Amino acid sequence: MSDDVRRLSDELARDPGSRVFVPLGEALRKQGQLELALKVTTRGLERHPHFPDGHDLLARIAVDQGDLQRAFDEWDMVLRLVPGHFGALRGMGFVCFQQGRLPEAEQYLSAAAAAGDTDEGVALALANVRASRQAAEAGTAPAVDARREARLPAGTAHDPRFLFADVLTDAEQTAMLLDADGLVLAGAYVAYDGRDVAQEVGAELSGVTDGARRATRHLSLGEWTSIVFETEVAVVAMAPSQGDGLLVLATSRTTPLGLVRRLLDRCAERSVKWLGGRA
Repeated sequence: MSDDVRRLSDELARDPGSRVFVPLGEALRKQGQLELALKVTTRGLERHPHFPDGHDLLARIAVDQGDLQRAFDEWDMVLRLVPGHFGALRGMGFVCFQQGRLPEAEQYLSAAAAAGDTDEGVALALANVRASRQAAEAGTAPAVDARREARLPAGTAHDPRFLFADVLTDAEQTAMLLDADGLVLAGAYVAYDGRDVAQEVGAELSGVTDGARRATRHLSLGEWTSIVFETEVAVVAMAPSQGDGLLVLATSRTTPLGLVRRLLDRCAERSVKWLGGRA
């Protein structure tokens, strides 16, 4: 049990009516303890049924569990409590997108784009939805690189978060560039529900470059150039970057490995140019 979970658990035990159940449930969710996170959050909402943060957390837990309909319903409750809630609009848009409900997805994502700060996950998903809808109405297959022609929100042309926006070819692909300490320099790591979790992922990956270098040298394999592996939810590819940094690309599990490597190469080229321009 982490120190945060222990501290929050003790606080909730002292005051069962406290709203600390939300940060506790979130900490448990991040640790992968979904059933316990669900139990803590559900009990908290029994005491605070109109607390929007609790319903938002319950929706994100449902997404992690693959229960998209429950996630949608919880975010719908959040919207009833807080009209225009950015997280709820974004989440409902992504659920509809994953379920193929494109008109509804466009409606929610458009509202999210208008309600929140510039968000790469929302902007790119919205562009993909619009391209898919146009292709469906025209009776043609959507262009693989539809997002390259997408109109991103105003003011994003020089925003580092959108560095790879015209390189990736699918809304389920995401990429980010880290420095030697795991801090995000550019790009984003968009979760299943559209949240940008780049900072969290970057913190977990700090030191990967040094570890990979030591391992390849120990095995007399020379300098490492890239690595591709499959998780339960995605295919992840990594490559070293300038100054002991790290380039990370994530795609759906159905993406062919050849395409994954090509995308990683394209992102690496973009990174080199961008880093060179900053020098």
